[in-house]
Amino acid sequence: MSAISVNKNNFDQIKASENRVLLDFYADWCGPCRMVLPLVEQIADEYPQYTVAKVNVDAEPELAQAFGVSSIPTLIVMEKGNVIKRSMGAIPKQRILQLLED
Repeated sequence: MSAISVNKNNFDQIKASENRVLLDFYADWCGPCRMVLPLVEQIADEYPQYTVAKVNVDAEPELAQAFGVSSIPTLIVMEKGNVIKRSMGAIPKQRILQLLED
């Protein structure tokens, strides 16, 4: 299953997920974001125990603002609707998995 594209209309559904949630805040023009996005997609495909979603900050500035995203890419891990971890900048797949698993 590929990463879910999040917008303000389906965000509550993602937030209510029983699974741990990985949110990738990105923009199409962002080089580091283009490096991270395939990794996020791989995790979505390989780890069904997580809900993996991506938020285009240009299309959804309200969501980016609500999460205090000031730099992209920003990865946010949520559990039971609460932010539990955050990472800014491009990081390798193993580090993303560590964010989800710790």
